[in-house]
Amino acid sequence: VYLDEISRGLLRDGSLRRLIDEDGIHGVTSNPAIFEKAIARSDAYDGAIAELARAGQGVEDVYETLALEDIGAAADLFAGVYADSGGTAGYVSLEVSPRLADDTEGTVAEARRLWAQLGRANVFIKVPGTAAGLPAIEQLVADGVNVNVTLLFGLERYAAVAEAYLRG
Repeated sequence: VYLDEISRGLLRDGSLRRLIDEDGIHGVTSNPAIFEKAIARSDAYDGAIAELARAGQGVEDVYETLALEDIGAAADLFAGVYADSGGTAGYVSLEVSPRLADDTEGTVAEARRLWAQLGRANVFIKVPGTAAGLPAIEQLVADGVNVNVTLLFGLERYAAVAEAYLRG
């Protein structure tokens, strides 16, 4: 079971650790809407947002900084699950910008950058299963990037994604 939620509160108050240890959660998935909800419903991000804004970061940079921090912290919590499962569980996913859904080269570049910045084997980079996403999925898999596919609708597209994965 993967948790479709992440927040700084879950990370800091021990809730995510308990979900792993007591309830057998095997991973976390995220997306910009999940982060928006976490940030809007909590004051846990306020200090970091203010500091990043004072440093001159724009909205997208602030979002990415916060997301990378939370995804990295969650991946660290799941490191034991990942190791114990031999790499079949314990993953945490981070989505490339939805603005790149129709941009193969942009998706590949951003996915590679996020993968390198996180630097953890138990991270998935979430890539859209759009027509432009198919060659990105193939390239990223060939590069050794763990890919989680989102926006996957219909059996025909599912088959195309599976073929892109296998080619990669």
